[in-house]
Amino acid sequence: MSVGTRLFRYLSIQVHTVVTGPFQENSFLIIDPESRECVCIDPGDDPHLIIATINDHDCNLIAIINTHAHMDHIGAVSTLKEMLNIPFYLHKEESLILDTYEETCQLFNLNKNKTPDVDYWFTDESTLTFGSLTFKLIFTPGHTPGGTSFMIGDHVFVGDTLFRGSVGRTDLPGGNWNILEKSLLKLMENVPLEYSIHSGHGPDTTMNIERKENPFLIPLEKKLNSRL
Repeated sequence: MSVGTRLFRYLSIQVHTVVTGPFQENSFLIIDPESRECVCIDPGDDPHLIIATINDHDCNLIAIINTHAHMDHIGAVSTLKEMLNIPFYLHKEESLILDTYEETCQLFNLNKNKTPDVDYWFTDESTLTFGSLTFKLIFTPGHTPGGTSFMIGDHVFVGDTLFRGSVGRTDLPGGNWNILEKSLLKLMENVPLEYSIHSGHGPDTTMNIERKENPFLIPLEKKLNSRL
């Protein structure tokens, strides 16, 4: 468990990474440096670390949004909601995954928080705006039924859809490789090569790197080119 040291300043936002829990999941804080408003993406565990990072950067957390609802991405949501009285946003197709949170924690013999209440279920590929921060939604199911990526400035938060050199697993309940492949193609079409891609686990990357080196994306180039 550690607080990430990566800090990016593009298009007037700051991105801080907090690595949490036994699965070393990346929780992200996106901050407007002028208003100090902040949004948290995928607070997976260790709410004290997330709160400490918020305090260290003197920002005001105003919302939580999640790429998906697996246990290692939602473990700190309820605590943050209760402590800071902030809303939680999730795609409506993640409801079945969310409902298995406590059962899955028991399966892995992990301490569980209570299943978080969702304040707003989003459904379409438009935008979400919180104060001065606006995120474009890219629906990217496959790892889970309601997986969603968030783009702001030249940053894209993809959850467990895409990793440095790999992609999300599809052998868990709700996973589907054919659907994930379509989502990967969508990211390839919509994410500029130089944008920073922030995954749910592991290091950041770019689409330029993944399209050249990722063994799962390289075969998709032909399909992508056939669409052009």
